[in-house]
Amino acid sequence: MTISSTTHVRVARPSRDLVAAERFYVGGLGLHVLWRTTERTPGEHDLLMVGPPGGSWHFELTHDPEHPLEPTPTVDDLFVVYLGAPVEDALVGRLLATGGTRVPAHNPYWDKYGVTVVDPDGYRLVLCSRTWG
Repeated sequence: MTISSTTHVRVARPSRDLVAAERFYVGGLGLHVLWRTTERTPGEHDLLMVGPPGGSWHFELTHDPEHPLEPTPTVDDLFVVYLGAPVEDALVGRLLATGGTRVPAHNPYWDKYGVTVVDPDGYRLVLCSRTWG
């Protein structure tokens, strides 16, 4: 088995409110809903998968109404998106309008090369003007 640049990756984490998370990541950031389930099956949880269509990665946001987990983000729990261009004010405005809060980065590197916005669960999204690599 070899992990390559096309290996699929899923990042999963809990959310207090999947509706608020969807508003932020889909309405604000522009990702797409790839899958969702809100069927109340005992022992199962609700989830929302967001990402780029056809991409090799996605976010899975989960919520278990029977046994909810409180998200516990730190200042170094980052989701970094490398835009390869200056961060547009309109994008930041959409993120703020959909429940985000702009904050200074814990690491000044991210303020130098981007913008940090806290999502509705308290996790940090960094929009980086640099390219990957």
